[in-house]
This record gives sequence, structure tokens and C-alpha cells, in this order.
Amino acid sequence: MTELKYSTKEYQDKDSAHFMHPFTDSAELEKKGARIVTKADGVYVWDSEGNKILDAMAGLWCVNIGYGRDELADVAAEQMKQLPFYNSFFQTTTPPTVELAEKLASIAPDHMNHVFFTGSGSESNDTMLRMVRRYWQLKGEPQKSVIISRKNGYHGSTVAGASLGGMGFMHEQAGKIPGIVHIDQPYWYAEGGDEDKNEFGLRIARKLEEKILDIGVDRVAAFLAEPIQGAGGVIIPPETYWPEIQRITNKYGILLVADEVICGFGRTGEWFGSDALGIKPDLMPIAKGLTSGYLPMGGLLVGDRVADVIRNECGEFAHGFTYSGHPASAAVALRNIEIMEREGIVDHVRDVAAPHLAKRWAELADHELVGEARSFGLVAAIELTPNKETRAPFPGEGGRVGYICREHCFANGLIMRGVGDTMIISPPLVISPSEIDELVEKAKLCLDKTLADIKAGALDD
Repeated sequence: MTELKYSTKEYQDKDSAHFMHPFTDSAELEKKGARIVTKADGVYVWDSEGNKILDAMAGLWCVNIGYGRDELADVAAEQMKQLPFYNSFFQTTTPPTVELAEKLASIAPDHMNHVFFTGSGSESNDTMLRMVRRYWQLKGEPQKSVIISRKNGYHGSTVAGASLGGMGFMHEQAGKIPGIVHIDQPYWYAEGGDEDKNEFGLRIARKLEEKILDIGVDRVAAFLAEPIQGAGGVIIPPETYWPEIQRITNKYGILLVADEVICGFGRTGEWFGSDALGIKPDLMPIAKGLTSGYLPMGGLLVGDRVADVIRNECGEFAHGFTYSGHPASAAVALRNIEIMEREGIVDHVRDVAAPHLAKRWAELADHELVGEARSFGLVAAIELTPNKETRAPFPGEGGRVGYICREHCFANGLIMRGVGDTMIISPPLVISPSEIDELVEKAKLCLDKTLADIKAGALDD
């Protein structure tokens, strides 16, 4: 390992002086000091103090094939030496971009044969918004411009991405683009209560039909949702939810958009969450696992229904980014997918890792603090509560217990994210059964420490 230039404290001071972090309270971080991550391998990262930490969030939902893959670094270096960059504007392309587009079409659902490349998931959702509205203009129905999405959904943090998402605190800070409305999420634990899960799933799905009729079928362009909500707290919909959503979108002829930024590339035990949940979307924003996070890249997979209109009737589609189809990123993405195929990583998730995680993760439901433990593929969540029977929230401001638990996780060699008082994980897809065992045992330890803090008065005002 290359020797660090500065001490941990020096890095923290320089970080505080110059680096504005995403989704961070800068004043709070300045008091505490940033965690300096210096190296990684497999499912582990190390900080500048030498602590080894099991990364149960795969970076930010993205390091699907794990850290330390020299093959991806090598292919990036080779491409950068030959052609570090060229743009995709002006009727130009590069070999790795073309090869990646072809590969994506081969693993995507059969009716999806085109991709528009971007630099991130946020840009992918921006692109989706532009393409959906342009599609309906070309169909002679420009008034069909309203996008329906879900409360507490997450679709990025650009102006369009944050508007499409249903997180109110983001809208409060920067407003929201007109023509985007939100319906209830399929969050049974928090919003279904004692209602039968399948009945709840149908009832919440039918909120879409109610909203379409309220707005007017002639004005609604598309429905957008994550197959499984990620940043909102790993919200796994009841089995009845997506079939009913598909029926409704088919009935009214609106476009269906499945945001695959988190669920895509093996996370659910299939190539895409849509495959795992039986969804047939018209458009699929992608990113994250596309390159396993080794280089920035995103895209929008486009179904034939939309692609045929945009390609044949649009003329110039006035949209794009400097780094659309970046050759080095494309080369890394292509090799990433090839590694996943060669090593059978999607099969490993479906047949080995996900069943083992489901079995071990379910044990956490026995803990005094846990109201529900749920998982699907390699995403999972536990709900923290002071009363397992009523699923009651903790008194006072939400998220305090989740923060305490998260801090215990870091201190005990585990990265587990807190979303309010819900703890979530999304480990690298290559995680082994023994590493899952380690993850769960560390989670149990941190829950015990969190409970001890609560009993010692950590929530007392």
C-alpha cells in the first residue's frame, strides 16, 4: 500500500477546510472529523487508522463484484492509453461504447434493445424525463407530460432526479419541477400495520389508478418506481403490488419506468429487479452496478415501443452529456459484466448468498429492538422499535436510534446504513456464506450495544 501523505487528523482538517460532502451536515462533520478510507479488498475496506471494516453497503449500493479487481483497473488503463476520451456527439462513437451497448441489449429484457449512456443514475433519470415527454410529443399528445412516482422513492439528487423522487426534505430545499406527482409507497411495516400484506399491496397499487383518473388519462405520461425501494429503507413490496401496477399501466397505455439503478446487475438474484419481480417496463434507468462503481457511468435502457419513435420520428434528440458513452467507463462496464458472467455471480446471489442471508438475517427479528427483518436477494433491512407488537416509533426525533446503531457498527467493523430508525444493507454480490455469518454476528453485537445505550438513557432529553 502507498504510504499516506498526511496523518488522519491532517486529512480531516484539510477535508473540513475544502471538501463539501454530499448529503452531509458540514458543521457536524467538522466537529467529528471524516472517516478516511484508504484501501479495500473483497468485501472489506480499511481506514487510515488500520481498522478493517466489512462493507455491507458495497460502497453506495454499487461495488457488486467486490473491491480489488485488478482486471478492471487494467482494462481501464489499457483503454486510457489507447483512447482516453472521445465524445458521442456529431455522429461519432468508440468501440467499447458500441460493444457495451450490444452486451446490455443481450442481458436486458427481450423488448429492450437500445441504451442512452449517461454519467450517473441521476442523469439517467433526467434523460428518462426528457425522453418520456418527447415521446408523447411525437405521438401527437404533448399534454401527456405528468410523471407519477412514489412518496419516499429516490431517483437521484439533480433538480429533475430530486423532483421525481418523493423525499419531501429534498423538495423543501430546492423546490420541485412542475408536472410530477407522488402516490403512496408499498411500505407494509410502517403504513400497512395489521392489514393483510397482499390486500395492502393491491390497495396501494390501486392508488396509481386513482391518481391517473384524478389527473386525467390524457395528461399522464408515465409511472416511475424502483422495483425495491433502496434509499427509502429497502422497502420490498407485497407480491400483489407489481402485477397490479403492470395491469394499470397496460390498461391506460402509460409508460412504465423501473428505476434499476440499485436493483440492476444481479442485486436481486436476476440481472434486473424487473426480471425478479415480473415487471415489463418501457424504460429502465441504470448505473451503480453497471461498472461495480469502479468508474462513473449510467444509462437508460429503452424499450422498443419508445426507441422506435425516438429513433425514427424525432430527428435530433437534443439531449446528452460530455461523458455519454465514455470509452474508459464503457470498457470497465463491459469487463465487469463479462466477469459476472464468467464467475456466475448472478447465480451465486440467487442460489447461495441470498438464501443464506435470508436465513441468517431472519434471526435478527428475535432481538428485543427489532420489529421486522426483511430481505430480497442481497438487500435487507431491520426495523428498530421500542415495541415489537405495535411497531411503535421511538419517542422524540426519528433517526436517533438508527444513528446510535450505525456508530456502533463502524466502531465494531461493520458498515450498515441507517435510514431513520431502519438499518439497511446491500453487500457486494460476491459475499460468501462465512462473510454473511460475520455480518450478522456483528449486527447482533451492535444491536446489543444500541439496546444497552437506550437502557442507559441515551434517548433521555
